[in-house]
Amino acid sequence: MAALAELVAYADELLAVGEFTDYCPNGLQVEGRPEVARIVGGVSASQALLDEAAARGVDLVLVHHGWFWRGEDACIVGIKRRRLATLLRHDIGLLAYHLPLDAHPELGNNAQLARVLGLRATATFGEGRRPLGMVGEPAEPLPGAAFAAHLEARLGRAPLFVPGHGRPIRRIAWCTGAAQGLIEQAARTGADAYLSGEVSEPTVHAARELGLHYYAAGHHATERYGVAALGARLAARFGLAFDFVDIPNPA
Repeated sequence: MAALAELVAYADELLAVGEFTDYCPNGLQVEGRPEVARIVGGVSASQALLDEAAARGVDLVLVHHGWFWRGEDACIVGIKRRRLATLLRHDIGLLAYHLPLDAHPELGNNAQLARVLGLRATATFGEGRRPLGMVGEPAEPLPGAAFAAHLEARLGRAPLFVPGHGRPIRRIAWCTGAAQGLIEQAARTGADAYLSGEVSEPTVHAARELGLHYYAAGHHATERYGVAALGARLAARFGLAFDFVDIPNPA
């Protein structure tokens, strides 16, 4: 068992939350029991995840997508009221890390996606003191269609694939989640391909005009691994029980 305050302080420092300007608060978003023995982790703080946490009798929920996003309605009504009521009724805390968990060089979503896909990261790209995107190499050069098949096999879902050229992929850039807007920055790294989670209509045209293979592998699918890695680190550090619960989401 660990003190909630000590666990949060450790995670905040580990992920360097003070170095990020984010769209939501990072760290403890909802206070629960002062002592923590069991944690459930998931990608997003949805009602389904909260119900599972309550059924398991855990003390803390750890997520990548928490609450209180910039620009959202601040009123505690509807979905927001039901979610918050679930945590308060069961005295469960909510701990959320967004951009800091994307960027961490070992536990982050981008680093963990590289591990899952067998990519060797060699550099980062993007803006800020801690860029989110990564650049690296596959284990061996792969044709564009072969890498799409590799993604499907490793992530369990077929990506949207936009062929950009006929060359094999020797250098690839990637950034999980809603990072399709970084495609031009990815091209400037000299990459043959770019992988993000989401896709928007202009991304397809950009990929074709930049001559990049482009893959949209799913926001949820590309961001399942950071929370799992962080939860395992917290469990080992503080002697806690941790389970990752994957709530299916095709987006």
